[in-house]
Order: sequence, then structure tokens, then C-alpha cells
Amino acid sequence: MCLGVTAGAYILTLFAIKYSQRVMGLILVSPLCKAPSWTEWLCNKMMSNLLYTCGMCGLVKELLLMRYFSKDVRGSVDLPESDVVQSCRRFLGERQSPNVLRFLDAINRRPDITEGLKQLQCRSLIFVGENSPFHYEALHMTSKLDRRFSASIEVQACGSMVTEEQPDAMLIPLEYFLMGYGFYKPSQLSISPRSPLSPTSIAPELFSPESMGLKLKPIKTRIQEEV
Repeated sequence: MCLGVTAGAYILTLFAIKYSQRVMGLILVSPLCKAPSWTEWLCNKMMSNLLYTCGMCGLVKELLLMRYFSKDVRGSVDLPESDVVQSCRRFLGERQSPNVLRFLDAINRRPDITEGLKQLQCRSLIFVGENSPFHYEALHMTSKLDRRFSASIEVQACGSMVTEEQPDAMLIPLEYFLMGYGFYKPSQLSISPRSPLSPTSIAPELFSPESMGLKLKPIKTRIQEEV
């Protein structure tokens, strides 16, 4: 079982095409499957030049954040950016410029794998944000996969990083997807599937002190008698 986002989803799809017997299922978030468009190619080239001359500067960070997140969470003059965007900005600042440069160069030279999608033999679950720049590629990929073994979920008001912006939107589809493999069984108290961490999904005996590794001793109390 594999999960990948954007370029990671592209790599996992290639792996599943080449080694179909080693992959049970694919969970892809805003996946890539086509060669870069001229706008993406030009943007990647511009970021590569900036990285080569200025390093991981503010403009490169902004361009990458625009690719990953929707406008709502990136903030504006009146609205501050969300915590997840701030964390990602700090994370980008810690990356080595040569490594990011190699990544952009590799993603700019990616081939179209549309024909290989017909060879996929595993089940696939695709999430894509409504505002993702890779929205079209995700829809194109969905149209090429066997509908009997694939499903696509479009998340509204979300960018490419559905896992960071709206992870709650992934919960129910993931539960149904994993149920198909027998990895998860819904609670008998409810028709709809619940999270595996839901209290109703945990056997009562697991709450006992012994099962949790606790050793409880009785507390002795002394009552002072009044004379």
C-alpha cells in the first residue's frame, strides 16, 4: 500500500506500473501523469535560475507555496497565513538549494506515463484539490484508469496538499478503501464506518489496567475515630 503527493504520486505510479505484483493499492494525492505544460516548465526553469543565483530566496518559497496550497490558507493582507503554511515555509528554508534544484530539473524532464496507466492492476484512490494546479492531470489520470478499480475524490477549496489542508476530507474515503482489503472493519454499532481510533472500535478488555501495562495497588485509608 503506497501513498504519494504530486511528484511522489508520480514515482509511486511508475513503480506500480513496473512492479505490479509488489503493489496492493495506490493512494495518490494531486498526482502527476503527463509531461509538464509549457507554463509549468517555464515556472520550474525560473525557480531553477533563482536557486542557482540566489539560493532558497523568498520568491522561490512563494512560488512553491502557490503550487502546494490554496489561496485561502496562504493568507492575504487582511488574513494571516495558516500554521501549516508557516511550517512549510520554515521547512523550505531548511532545504539545501542544490537538492531542490535537482528535484525541479528531474520533474521538468518527466515523461508522459498515460499509456502505462492501462497496465495498472492494483486499486487506486485519487484525491485532488479543487484549486490545485495539477487538477487537470488528476482528472486525466482518472479517465485513463479502469473505473472498476479506481475512484477519484475532488476536495473543494483546497490546493495540492490535501493531506495538510483538509485531511478530514480523506478519512471516510480512506476507510472505505481499506475496507476493500480487509484492513479495517466498521463498528457494529453504526452502519457508517468509523475511525480505527474511535472508542467504539476498541474492545472493552483493552481498557483494563493490565492490558495497558499498569499495575494498580489498592489504597489504604485510615479513618480517625472521634472520642
